[in-house]
Amino acid sequence: MQIHWIALALGLVAAAANVCGGLVVVRWRARPEYLKYFVALGAGFMLAASLLEMLPESHKRIGSQAGLWLLVGYLLMHFFEHTLSAHFHFGEEIHTTEVAHWHRGQVILVGLMAHSFVDGMSIATGFLVSPWLGWVIFGAVFLHKMPEGFAISSVMLASGRRAQYALTAAGLLGAATLAGVLVMMPLHAEVPYTLPISAGVTLYVAASDLIPEVNSEPGIRMALVVFVGVVFMLSLKKLFS
Repeated sequence: MQIHWIALALGLVAAAANVCGGLVVVRWRARPEYLKYFVALGAGFMLAASLLEMLPESHKRIGSQAGLWLLVGYLLMHFFEHTLSAHFHFGEEIHTTEVAHWHRGQVILVGLMAHSFVDGMSIATGFLVSPWLGWVIFGAVFLHKMPEGFAISSVMLASGRRAQYALTAAGLLGAATLAGVLVMMPLHAEVPYTLPISAGVTLYVAASDLIPEVNSEPGIRMALVVFVGVVFMLSLKKLFS
């Protein structure tokens, strides 16, 4: 029961990060320089978490089927973020002409809410496996939550919405994260399948959403921060697992 409360509390923290990202947009109307480093750090951390922790743990539980369910998670995010949401990607929100249409803003919101819901399920799934894995998945989720809140709020402003609506959109992402935690907590029997699905989602966000954003930056500084994210994950494993 204590694990349930920890997962719920961390879901709240992740949701708050979404709202903080929205507040950055509403208050300053510009992209802070430090957000791009969250993107790069999160990309490295999430790659390491999905491939070195979540996938091996899934393989212990369902063997070779783990790869199939990881692919399901990967394609699920592709559907919601790039098929349903019309090829939205992180970083696109700063290009007003790309997201100015009201309908596209709504579709992007639905896609990112689906993503946030799975984030919440991933956090809960991790804690249902072990406290260590739960904290690792929370770290992976948290690192991209503020940029995600920034992205959806920017999209709403670009599509002609008021600041209050932009902040509400960030809050909806947070609410979807909490909903994912709450839905997953009683589903102990489904963990062998939700874990590799979560690994696929995590891999997708890292490799298809965040890494392209890193690669669009000139110079090597952002690319090096990706490696810092990987080393950070490995260091935590050495210290605590």
